Amino acid sequence: MDEILKKAARIRLAVFDVDGVMTDGGLILGNNGEEHKIFHVHDGLGLVMLKKSGFQVAVISARSSRVVSDRMAALGIEYVQQGQDDKGEALLSLTKSLNMDLADTLYAGDDLIDLPAMTRVGLAVAVADAHPLVKEHAHWITNRPGGRGAAREISELLLKATGKLDQAYADYLR
Repeated sequence: MDEILKKAARIRLAVFDVDGVMTDGGLILGNNGEEHKIFHVHDGLGLVMLKKSGFQVAVISARSSRVVSDRMAALGIEYVQQGQDDKGEALLSLTKSLNMDLADTLYAGDDLIDLPAMTRVGLAVAVADAHPLVKEHAHWITNRPGGRGAAREISELLLKATGKLDQAYADYLR
């Protein structure tokens, strides 16, 4: 765990996949084509704590969904890239636009489409229920599954590694 904390201490940009990481990967499709997703509030608060602590936070998703746009806007996440079939290229574009080094970037994923991004970053994270090949290429695997607290676990890892976790908690204890 010491090696993971060392890698995590360097992170300045946290990038999350949506389906399978921010959600459990399930899609609820209505008769009129509307799409619904279930997001865990613990994950959302984790992202908010990261932002309040000075981290850049982004999502990259292969799918495009108004639900994702609305949820990320509600959380104050301004870097939202949807409809990205090549997540490696999307990540490169994002880090370039933010003038961020890939070594200072975390990417959290769960499925094969995430591998081109995960293999480029300083800290690659797979959620507990990720595809076996994704786990094989991860530096760290969460205890929690996607959509069930994994993003919060990742957020708290970053906060702990950078010495900001106690302050993040203190903001809620006043």
